[in-house]
Amino acid sequence: MNQNLDEKPPISLLVAAPRGFCAGVDRAIKIVELAIEKYGAPVYVRHEIVHNKYVVDELKTLGAIFVEELDEVPDGVPVVFSAHGVPKAVPHKAEERGLEYLDATCPLVSKVHRQAERQVEHGRHIIFVGHANHPEVVGTFGQVEDGQMTLVETVDDVEALEPQDGENLAFLTQTTLSVDDTRAIVESLQERFPNIVGPKGEDICYATSNRQEAVKRIAETAELVLVIGAPNSSNSLRLVEVAEREGAESYLIQRADEIDFNWFKGVETLGLTAGASAPEILVREVVSTLEQRFEVHEEKVRTAKERMVFKLPRGLEVT
Repeated sequence: MNQNLDEKPPISLLVAAPRGFCAGVDRAIKIVELAIEKYGAPVYVRHEIVHNKYVVDELKTLGAIFVEELDEVPDGVPVVFSAHGVPKAVPHKAEERGLEYLDATCPLVSKVHRQAERQVEHGRHIIFVGHANHPEVVGTFGQVEDGQMTLVETVDDVEALEPQDGENLAFLTQTTLSVDDTRAIVESLQERFPNIVGPKGEDICYATSNRQEAVKRIAETAELVLVIGAPNSSNSLRLVEVAEREGAESYLIQRADEIDFNWFKGVETLGLTAGASAPEILVREVVSTLEQRFEVHEEKVRTAKERMVFKLPRGLEVT
Protein backbone atom coordinates (compact mmCIF):
# COMPACT_ATOMS: atom_id res chain seq x y z
CA MET A 1 0.00 0.00 0.00
CA ASN A 2 1.36 3.44 -0.96
CA GLN A 3 2.27 5.89 1.73
CA ASN A 4 -0.06 8.82 2.20
CA LEU A 5 1.58 12.20 1.48
CA ASP A 6 1.00 13.13 5.15
CA GLU A 7 3.04 10.11 6.22
CA LYS A 8 6.10 11.12 4.25
CA PRO A 9 8.79 12.76 6.35
CA PRO A 10 9.61 16.32 5.27
CA ILE A 11 13.01 17.15 3.78
CA SER A 12 14.44 20.47 2.64
CA LEU A 13 16.13 20.16 -0.74
CA LEU A 14 18.70 22.79 -1.70
CA VAL A 15 19.39 22.58 -5.43
CA ALA A 16 22.62 24.27 -6.51
CA ALA A 17 22.63 26.82 -9.29
CA PRO A 18 24.56 26.80 -11.48
CA ARG A 19 24.78 23.04 -11.98
CA GLY A 20 24.92 20.59 -14.87
CA PHE A 21 25.94 21.35 -18.43
CA CYS A 22 28.54 24.03 -19.06
CA ALA A 23 28.97 25.81 -22.40
CA GLY A 24 31.82 23.50 -23.48
CA VAL A 25 29.80 20.34 -22.84
CA ASP A 26 26.72 21.79 -24.53
CA ARG A 27 28.81 22.67 -27.58
CA ALA A 28 30.46 19.23 -27.75
CA ILE A 29 27.13 17.38 -27.65
CA LYS A 30 25.67 19.67 -30.33
CA ILE A 31 28.70 19.01 -32.55
CA VAL A 32 28.01 15.25 -32.47
CA GLU A 33 24.26 15.72 -33.04
CA LEU A 34 24.80 18.14 -35.95
CA ALA A 35 27.52 15.93 -37.47
CA ILE A 36 25.07 13.01 -37.52
CA GLU A 37 22.47 15.30 -39.15
CA LYS A 38 24.96 16.51 -41.75
CA TYR A 39 26.82 13.30 -42.61
CA GLY A 40 24.31 10.65 -41.56
CA ALA A 41 25.07 7.76 -39.21
CA PRO A 42 27.47 6.51 -38.19
CA VAL A 43 29.69 9.30 -36.92
CA TYR A 44 32.68 8.12 -34.91
CA VAL A 45 33.74 9.84 -31.70
CA ARG A 46 37.21 9.37 -30.27
CA HIS A 47 36.81 8.91 -26.51
CA GLU A 48 33.58 9.70 -24.64
CA ILE A 49 32.45 13.07 -25.94
CA VAL A 50 31.85 14.04 -22.30
CA HIS A 51 32.06 11.93 -19.15
CA ASN A 52 28.43 10.93 -18.76
CA LYS A 53 26.93 7.53 -19.58
CA TYR A 54 23.40 8.88 -20.13
CA VAL A 55 24.66 11.42 -22.68
CA VAL A 56 26.85 8.86 -24.44
CA ASP A 57 24.02 6.31 -24.62
CA GLU A 58 21.63 8.93 -26.03
CA LEU A 59 24.13 9.82 -28.75
CA LYS A 60 24.64 6.14 -29.54
CA THR A 61 20.92 5.84 -30.28
CA LEU A 62 21.30 8.67 -32.83
CA GLY A 63 24.17 6.90 -34.57
CA ALA A 64 27.37 7.86 -32.76
CA ILE A 65 30.02 5.17 -32.34
CA PHE A 66 32.52 5.73 -29.55
CA VAL A 67 36.09 4.44 -29.82
CA GLU A 68 39.24 4.98 -27.77
CA GLU A 69 41.76 5.34 -30.59
CA LEU A 70 41.77 6.71 -34.13
CA ASP A 71 42.91 3.31 -35.44
CA GLU A 72 39.40 2.03 -34.67
CA VAL A 73 37.81 4.55 -37.06
CA PRO A 74 37.30 3.12 -40.56
CA ASP A 75 38.30 5.09 -43.64
CA GLY A 76 35.79 7.44 -45.20
CA VAL A 77 33.71 8.32 -42.14
CA PRO A 78 33.77 11.53 -40.07
CA VAL A 79 35.26 11.52 -36.59
CA VAL A 80 34.70 13.91 -33.66
CA PHE A 81 37.34 14.62 -31.01
CA SER A 82 36.02 14.85 -27.45
CA ALA A 83 35.57 17.97 -25.32
CA HIS A 84 38.66 17.07 -23.27
CA GLY A 85 41.04 17.75 -26.15
CA VAL A 86 43.53 15.51 -27.95
CA PRO A 87 47.29 15.48 -28.53
CA LYS A 88 48.41 17.20 -31.74
CA ALA A 89 49.38 13.83 -33.18
CA VAL A 90 45.72 12.77 -33.39
CA PRO A 91 44.45 15.37 -35.92
CA HIS A 92 47.74 14.99 -37.83
CA LYS A 93 47.10 11.26 -38.12
CA ALA A 94 43.49 11.93 -39.21
CA GLU A 95 44.75 14.26 -41.94
CA GLU A 96 47.28 11.68 -43.13
CA ARG A 97 44.44 9.18 -43.50
CA GLY A 98 42.19 11.72 -45.23
CA LEU A 99 39.59 11.53 -42.48
CA GLU A 100 37.18 14.40 -42.07
CA TYR A 101 37.26 15.43 -38.41
CA LEU A 102 35.47 17.84 -36.12
CA ASP A 103 37.21 19.10 -33.01
CA ALA A 104 34.83 19.40 -30.05
CA THR A 105 37.60 20.42 -27.63
CA CYS A 106 36.25 22.92 -25.12
CA PRO A 107 37.55 26.39 -26.12
CA LEU A 108 38.79 26.90 -22.55
CA VAL A 109 40.92 23.74 -22.87
CA SER A 110 42.14 24.93 -26.29
CA LYS A 111 43.20 28.18 -24.58
CA VAL A 112 45.43 26.16 -22.22
CA HIS A 113 46.88 24.32 -25.24
CA ARG A 114 47.84 27.65 -26.85
CA GLN A 115 49.36 28.86 -23.58
CA ALA A 116 51.50 25.72 -23.41
CA GLU A 117 52.80 26.30 -26.93
CA ARG A 118 53.61 29.95 -26.14
CA GLN A 119 55.51 29.14 -22.95
CA VAL A 120 57.62 26.55 -24.77
CA GLU A 121 58.28 29.07 -27.57
CA HIS A 122 59.64 31.40 -24.86
CA GLY A 123 61.99 28.64 -23.73
CA ARG A 124 60.23 27.88 -20.46
CA HIS A 125 59.67 24.44 -18.93
CA ILE A 126 56.02 24.01 -17.90
CA ILE A 127 54.88 22.68 -14.53
CA PHE A 128 51.37 21.39 -15.17
CA VAL A 129 48.94 21.01 -12.27
CA GLY A 130 46.51 18.19 -13.00
CA HIS A 131 45.55 14.55 -12.58
CA ALA A 132 47.68 11.88 -14.23
CA ASN A 133 46.08 10.08 -17.19
CA HIS A 134 43.02 12.36 -17.32
CA PRO A 135 42.16 12.89 -21.03
CA GLU A 136 42.54 16.66 -20.70
CA VAL A 137 46.03 16.26 -19.23
CA VAL A 138 47.02 13.75 -21.93
CA GLY A 139 45.75 16.17 -24.60
CA THR A 140 47.61 19.15 -23.15
CA PHE A 141 50.89 17.25 -22.78
CA GLY A 142 50.46 16.26 -26.41
CA GLN A 143 50.67 19.90 -27.55
CA VAL A 144 54.42 20.07 -26.87
CA GLU A 145 57.44 17.82 -27.26
CA ASP A 146 58.18 15.14 -24.66
CA GLY A 147 60.15 16.48 -21.72
CA GLN A 148 58.88 20.07 -21.99
CA MET A 149 56.22 19.64 -19.31
CA THR A 150 56.18 18.11 -15.82
CA LEU A 151 53.02 17.04 -13.99
CA VAL A 152 52.34 17.85 -10.33
CA GLU A 153 49.24 16.70 -8.48
CA THR A 154 49.94 17.82 -4.90
CA VAL A 155 51.93 20.27 -2.79
CA ASP A 156 54.25 17.35 -1.94
CA ASP A 157 54.94 16.93 -5.67
CA VAL A 158 55.96 20.59 -5.82
CA GLU A 159 58.35 20.12 -2.89
CA ALA A 160 59.95 17.17 -4.70
CA LEU A 161 60.54 19.08 -7.97
CA GLU A 162 64.13 19.39 -9.14
CA PRO A 163 63.96 21.29 -12.45
CA GLN A 164 67.11 21.80 -14.51
CA ASP A 165 66.49 25.56 -14.61
CA GLY A 166 64.39 26.85 -11.71
CA GLU A 167 64.61 30.40 -13.06
CA ASN A 168 62.90 29.60 -16.35
CA LEU A 169 59.57 27.97 -15.49
CA ALA A 170 55.88 28.47 -16.23
CA PHE A 171 52.80 26.80 -14.77
CA LEU A 172 49.43 25.88 -16.20
CA THR A 173 46.52 23.90 -14.76
CA GLN A 174 43.83 21.45 -15.79
CA THR A 175 40.49 23.27 -16.13
CA THR A 176 38.45 20.99 -13.82
CA LEU A 177 40.45 21.01 -10.58
CA SER A 178 39.52 21.94 -7.04
CA VAL A 179 39.87 25.71 -6.76
CA ASP A 180 41.15 25.49 -3.18
CA ASP A 181 43.61 22.64 -3.81
CA THR A 182 44.99 24.33 -6.91
CA ARG A 183 45.45 27.61 -5.07
CA ALA A 184 47.59 25.83 -2.47
CA ILE A 185 49.69 24.12 -5.16
CA VAL A 186 50.20 27.35 -7.11
CA GLU A 187 51.19 29.21 -3.93
CA SER A 188 53.71 26.46 -3.21
CA LEU A 189 55.11 26.76 -6.75
CA GLN A 190 55.42 30.54 -6.43
CA GLU A 191 57.13 30.21 -3.06
CA ARG A 192 59.70 27.71 -4.36
CA PHE A 193 60.20 29.40 -7.72
CA PRO A 194 59.54 33.15 -7.35
CA ASN A 195 60.15 33.82 -11.05
CA ILE A 196 57.68 31.19 -12.31
CA VAL A 197 55.32 32.60 -14.95
CA GLY A 198 51.58 31.91 -14.63
CA PRO A 199 48.66 32.41 -16.99
CA LYS A 200 47.11 35.91 -17.17
CA GLY A 201 43.82 34.52 -15.92
CA GLU A 202 42.95 31.37 -14.01
CA ASP A 203 42.98 28.18 -16.09
CA ILE A 204 40.29 26.54 -13.95
CA CYS A 205 37.18 27.17 -16.00
CA TYR A 206 34.33 29.43 -14.93
CA ALA A 207 31.90 26.49 -14.76
CA THR A 208 34.11 24.45 -12.44
CA SER A 209 34.62 27.43 -10.13
CA ASN A 210 30.91 28.35 -10.17
CA ARG A 211 29.74 24.82 -9.38
CA GLN A 212 32.19 24.49 -6.51
CA GLU A 213 31.09 27.82 -5.07
CA ALA A 214 27.42 26.78 -5.24
CA VAL A 215 28.19 23.47 -3.50
CA LYS A 216 30.07 25.30 -0.73
CA ARG A 217 26.96 27.39 -0.11
CA ILE A 218 24.54 24.47 0.12
CA ALA A 219 26.95 22.32 2.14
CA GLU A 220 27.00 24.99 4.85
CA THR A 221 23.40 24.00 5.65
CA ALA A 222 22.88 20.51 4.26
CA GLU A 223 23.85 17.41 6.22
CA LEU A 224 24.02 15.39 3.00
CA VAL A 225 24.95 16.46 -0.56
CA LEU A 226 24.32 14.30 -3.63
CA VAL A 227 26.40 15.01 -6.74
CA ILE A 228 25.16 13.65 -10.06
CA GLY A 229 28.10 12.76 -12.27
CA ALA A 230 30.34 10.02 -13.60
CA PRO A 231 33.09 8.37 -11.53
CA ASN A 232 35.62 9.40 -14.23
CA SER A 233 34.42 13.02 -14.26
CA SER A 234 37.05 15.20 -12.61
CA ASN A 235 34.78 18.18 -12.00
CA SER A 236 32.09 15.95 -10.42
CA LEU A 237 34.57 14.26 -8.07
CA ARG A 238 35.80 17.70 -6.99
CA LEU A 239 32.23 18.69 -6.06
CA VAL A 240 32.04 15.73 -3.66
CA GLU A 241 35.34 16.78 -2.09
CA VAL A 242 34.20 20.40 -1.74
CA ALA A 243 30.97 19.35 0.01
CA GLU A 244 32.86 17.07 2.40
CA ARG A 245 35.29 19.84 3.30
CA GLU A 246 32.37 22.04 4.27
CA GLY A 247 31.28 19.34 6.72
CA ALA A 248 28.51 17.61 4.75
CA GLU A 249 28.39 13.92 3.95
CA SER A 250 28.53 13.61 0.17
CA TYR A 251 28.09 10.90 -2.46
CA LEU A 252 28.58 10.74 -6.22
CA ILE A 253 25.73 9.06 -8.11
CA GLN A 254 25.19 8.55 -11.83
CA ARG A 255 21.43 8.01 -11.69
CA ALA A 256 18.62 8.12 -9.12
CA ASP A 257 18.67 4.33 -8.77
CA GLU A 258 22.09 4.57 -7.08
CA ILE A 259 20.68 6.47 -4.10
CA ASP A 260 21.01 4.54 -0.84
CA PHE A 261 18.32 5.78 1.53
CA ASN A 262 20.41 4.61 4.50
CA TRP A 263 22.41 7.79 3.82
CA PHE A 264 19.37 9.84 4.88
CA LYS A 265 19.25 8.89 8.57
CA GLY A 266 19.02 12.12 10.54
CA VAL A 267 19.06 14.26 7.40
CA GLU A 268 16.70 17.23 7.44
CA THR A 269 18.38 19.26 4.68
CA LEU A 270 19.70 17.68 1.49
CA GLY A 271 21.88 19.37 -1.11
CA LEU A 272 21.76 18.40 -4.78
CA THR A 273 23.99 19.36 -7.68
CA ALA A 274 25.24 17.96 -10.99
CA GLY A 275 28.68 17.98 -12.60
CA ALA A 276 29.28 19.88 -15.83
CA SER A 277 28.63 16.77 -17.97
CA ALA A 278 25.34 15.75 -16.34
CA PRO A 279 22.05 16.77 -18.03
CA GLU A 280 19.20 18.39 -16.14
CA ILE A 281 16.92 15.42 -16.84
CA LEU A 282 18.98 13.42 -14.31
CA VAL A 283 18.49 16.12 -11.68
CA ARG A 284 14.72 15.96 -12.16
CA GLU A 285 14.87 12.15 -12.03
CA VAL A 286 16.52 12.37 -8.60
CA VAL A 287 13.94 14.90 -7.38
CA SER A 288 11.09 12.62 -8.55
CA THR A 289 12.65 9.67 -6.72
CA LEU A 290 12.98 11.73 -3.53
CA GLU A 291 9.34 12.77 -3.80
CA GLN A 292 8.29 9.12 -3.60
CA ARG A 293 9.81 8.93 -0.10
CA PHE A 294 9.69 12.45 1.28
CA GLU A 295 7.61 15.58 1.34
CA VAL A 296 10.19 17.61 -0.56
CA HIS A 297 10.51 21.36 -0.04
CA GLU A 298 12.72 22.40 -2.95
CA GLU A 299 14.73 25.62 -2.97
CA LYS A 300 17.21 26.82 -5.57
CA VAL A 301 20.45 28.27 -4.20
CA ARG A 302 22.01 30.49 -6.87
CA THR A 303 25.55 31.83 -6.51
CA ALA A 304 26.19 32.89 -10.12
CA LYS A 305 24.48 33.37 -13.50
CA GLU A 306 26.08 31.79 -16.54
CA ARG A 307 25.61 33.25 -20.01
CA MET A 308 28.64 31.76 -21.75
CA VAL A 309 28.00 30.31 -25.23
CA PHE A 310 30.72 28.93 -27.51
CA LYS A 311 30.58 29.08 -31.30
CA LEU A 312 30.20 25.88 -33.29
CA PRO A 313 32.86 24.85 -35.82
CA ARG A 314 32.51 26.17 -39.37
CA GLY A 315 30.12 24.13 -41.43
CA LEU A 316 28.01 23.12 -38.46
CA GLU A 317 26.56 26.53 -37.55
CA VAL A 318 22.82 26.42 -36.88
CA THR A 319 21.13 28.92 -39.20
